[in-house]
This record gives sequence, C-alpha cells and structure tokens, in this order.
Amino acid sequence: MGINEELIETARAMVAPGKGILAADESSGTIKRRFDAIGVESTEDNRRDYREMLFRTAGANEFISGVILYDETLRQKGADGTQLVDVLRGQNLIPGIKVDAGAVALPFAENELVTQGLDGLRERFAEYKQLGAKFSKWRAVITIGDGIPSTYCIQANAHALARYAALSQEAGIVPMVEPEVLLDGAHSIERCHEVSILTLRTLFRELAKQRVLLEGLVLKTNMVLSGNQASNRAPASEVARLTVDCFKQSVPASVPGIVFLSGGMPDDEATINLDAVSREAQKVGVPWEISFSYGRGLQGAPQKAWSGKAENVEAAQQAYYHRAKVTAAARQGAYSTAMENS
Repeated sequence: MGINEELIETARAMVAPGKGILAADESSGTIKRRFDAIGVESTEDNRRDYREMLFRTAGANEFISGVILYDETLRQKGADGTQLVDVLRGQNLIPGIKVDAGAVALPFAENELVTQGLDGLRERFAEYKQLGAKFSKWRAVITIGDGIPSTYCIQANAHALARYAALSQEAGIVPMVEPEVLLDGAHSIERCHEVSILTLRTLFRELAKQRVLLEGLVLKTNMVLSGNQASNRAPASEVARLTVDCFKQSVPASVPGIVFLSGGMPDDEATINLDAVSREAQKVGVPWEISFSYGRGLQGAPQKAWSGKAENVEAAQQAYYHRAKVTAAARQGAYSTAMENS
C-alpha cells in the first residue's frame, strides 16, 4: 500500500461511523491544573496511571476510534511494562500525537497568537512514526475581539497549519488540522460564523498551495457558537444551523471527516450541541463524517471519579465509558438527556 492509500485509509478509520476521538494530549501544565482540581499531584506515574486507566477501559473502542497523545505518553510504558502505544493497539485504537509547540504572541498583532513548532518537525515526525503514531495534531487559535482577528493572524496560522500538514503526510502520518476560533468573549454567534468561514477558507487555500492531500487529513475545529460572555447565547438549534452552513461554505467535499473540539463547553452543552449539529447535517445532507475529538468533554467525569485513588479505577472507567457512549450517540444524532441516567 502506498503512502497516499495508507493516509486515506487511516483518515477514514479515524472518523468511522459511530466513533470519535479521545484528546488525551494535555501538556504538562494543563494536566497539572486538572489534577490540582481533584487533589492529585501531577507526577509522571500519576499521569501514566490516569491515562492507562482510560486506554484500558473495556468496550470504549465501540465508541472511540483513536487517541491523541502527548509526547511523554507516546514514549511511556504501562504499569506492567507494556508500551502505552501497544495498549492502544490492543484495544484497536489508533495512536496519534500532538506535535505543535503551543501558541505565542504574533509579532505586531496585539492580543493575537500564532502556533510554533515547525523547526525540526520533519525529524520529529520520523521518530514519531517509529514510535507508532498514525496521525498527528496541530492547533491554531483565533481570537475574536475588538478589531480582531486580523487577516494577518488568520493567514499566518493557516500557513503554519498547511506547512505542518504537508510534513505530516510526507512522513506517512495523517494530519489533524485544528483551527480553533475561541469561545472566549462576548461576540455574537453571527460574528463567530463569519470568522469561522474566513478561517476555514483561508486554511484550505493554504493546504492546496502546500499540495496537501485532502482525502488524507481530518479537520478538527470549533462549532459556531456565541461567545461564553455573550448576554444572549444562541440555542443548540441555531448552533447546528450556522455550523453546518459554515462547513458547506468552506470545507471541500473530499475531506473525509470533521471532528469537533469541546472548546471549554460543559459536558452537557458539548453533547447537546453535537447532537443538534449531527441531526442538521443528516437533514440537509453533507459529504463528510461529522464526529468529535473531545478532551474535557470525555475526561471531566472520569477525572473526578478517579481522584488519584486505585480503588476508584472501576468507577472512573465506567464514567469514561458512559461519556464515550452518550457522545457517540450524539455524533449520530441519537442522543437524549434520558441517556445520562442510564
């Protein structure tokens, strides 16, 4: 099988019907904050135990196709000495790796960010391929505010995303390109719709310039939402209508699938909105699989249930399994709030 055929096959498997992706790629700083909230010290062993617990959850692969890992996790062994990548493979889960080096201030652009990490990326991809990664992820953030985002910011981030995607495909690793229009702010849903369309159109122009194979990538992005500080936030029905409209105006049909980030939404909002978008997509007919790649939306409940205690592992795995199950139902437009009590 050639590289292109392998990329296409993996990309399609990542967005397989009824399944989504677990984002377990929190940086050391992010997972420390989440562990602090449950009173757990962020040691390497605790991080390994927590993530291994999720990866070994029986039956979760009914609803989860793959997992995005952090560099540390890709290299770690489980408590029994098994490489965590092999734990995932044993559960028929596709291992992925976050490769960007985070967002930094964009020069001469107040309150705007650009993602770094291109230096040495070709060499890192060669190593990640050897370590077993089948897909990768790069996140760019676009902020809505007074006079922003600028065209400069959107173009700079789109160019970096396309450069990354080309290097990923060159290495035989599926790129998950993640332009995120942030939820933070008091903006209207209409403003988010406008910015999201501009961001995605710019991104796909850059991907074409960099000769990226669209059939061999997955788009991870935000839903079209009112800002979290908006006085009147739009309901799920409007989120669904404008999100699907945004994609129809900006995403080529050759992309196999679009997966949503939870982006700071509470578990219930992330699930309800996903269900609404999925129903709208089915109603109007779209060429892509519509799925999810949630971090907090899948991990909040199991983290709280676990709280760093070995005796809580079973309860935490049940909480994770439940979140995966209801989120996968929402991905198919088959969610109901009654499922939360099942």
